[in-house]
Amino acid sequence: MEVMRPAFASLRWSAPRRTARPLYRCLHHSSPRYAQPLPNPSVPGPPPEAPTPAPSDPLERVARKRKQAELLKQAQEVRTTASYPKTLLKKRFWKDVTVKESEDGLQVYLDSRPVRTPSKAILSVPPTKHQLATAIALEWDLLVSAQQALKTHYIPMTSLAARALDIEKEDGDGKTEIRDFITRMLLRYLATDTLLCWAPEKNIHDAPQDSASLRQLQIKTAEPIIAYICSHVWPGVEIKPILEPDSIMPVSQPEMTKSVVRGWVSGLPAFELAGLERAVLASKSLLVGVRLIHEWGEAFAQAREAADAARFGIEDAAKASSLEVAWQTGQWGEVEDTHDVEKEDLRRQLGSVVLLVGGESS
Repeated sequence: MEVMRPAFASLRWSAPRRTARPLYRCLHHSSPRYAQPLPNPSVPGPPPEAPTPAPSDPLERVARKRKQAELLKQAQEVRTTASYPKTLLKKRFWKDVTVKESEDGLQVYLDSRPVRTPSKAILSVPPTKHQLATAIALEWDLLVSAQQALKTHYIPMTSLAARALDIEKEDGDGKTEIRDFITRMLLRYLATDTLLCWAPEKNIHDAPQDSASLRQLQIKTAEPIIAYICSHVWPGVEIKPILEPDSIMPVSQPEMTKSVVRGWVSGLPAFELAGLERAVLASKSLLVGVRLIHEWGEAFAQAREAADAARFGIEDAAKASSLEVAWQTGQWGEVEDTHDVEKEDLRRQLGSVVLLVGGESS
């Protein structure tokens, strides 16, 4: 008897053929969205101008700065409350500030107590520097607490005069540690003097201002100062620009120039040396500081009369040392509460130098 087989029994089973799997898997199931083209604007004419910030109201700026000053004052009070208990530092223990003459010079008194330097010596300035003594007395009269006297930015003239007196005392003791340190520092500034770092002749990012490039303005500003110094301060000395027109590698000054500058700086009187240090740190230029000191220092009164040159003041020194900053802000704009503050602070520091080195003969 023949067994009946189903029709599908003769079919052979074969494994499904494997296909290459994709290297990635799509995890989302939303339908793709395509960009919808928008019709062209129907408004005729050129596109609108870019938005510009509205000019700030001067009264609004003053109010904002007062608010910031009040917040800063509150923060300082919070920080000092834990570290300083309620002692005499929190209050002003003097009523009147006066300037008195003594055998040692002019001294500033807080009622009956003389102002002293950080080394506990009585601060006495030469009798010819009445303006300096008055400035020191004024800044002490503006203090509202003894705690403020611990911070040098509240009493800049006092700290600057104390620096000069420290140099004078060290000279009397036959020591030269401070003088040598200042001399080495000032010579380093000569190697990168702001007045001698002239911009390249061609710069694609700078647009000429007043029909002159930045390099031309720098040369026009620096040449009179260099000519005066090479004629009346360091006669016969050669001062070369630090940067060539098409190079970024600095050029070193001649060895004879360095030797003359080193000898001149190391021989300055104490007050002129301290003033030169402050002027160079503020202006980043040894030449600008030397020109300012030579113009106002008591030690150079006779040399100024022989020179018979135009007066070089605080504004001239500030403009000469910040010419590149003025160029950039004129081209790209000024940052509020930054460039304006730095501009006034530079003039404040240069003014303190004039008060320090000046006297009756100035």
